[in-house]
Amino acid sequence: QVQLVESGGGSVQAGGSLRLSCEASASTYSNYYMGWFRQTPERGREGVAAIGRDGSTNYASSVKGRFTISRDNAKNMLYLQMNTLQPEETAMYYCAASTSRYYYQMVASGYRYWGQGTQVTVSS
Repeated sequence: QVQLVESGGGSVQAGGSLRLSCEASASTYSNYYMGWFRQTPERGREGVAAIGRDGSTNYASSVKGRFTISRDNAKNMLYLQMNTLQPEETAMYYCAASTSRYYYQMVASGYRYWGQGTQVTVSS
């Protein structure tokens, strides 16, 4: 089991940047596949980025080239660097952990453990 705590959300103007962090409690953190999701009432929960145990990454097409997911297994940390943010990316952002090798598909049901979320608000 792993507990996840996100931080780094906030308010930013369009075109700005934010870096989200997620701290994991599990001593076996390096064994988990990790992902970032975001949720709004209109769009529901959608996958943003995922990272494998070997550091391989996958991104939603809408964020490719602007967002970067990374992990530091020594510190039990997951990160999401978000650049050139747009108002439509206002959402609650969640980190999640998966034990499924299909983690890269970024389907929410494939992730077993979730953080409480951190709000990102992008103003125009």
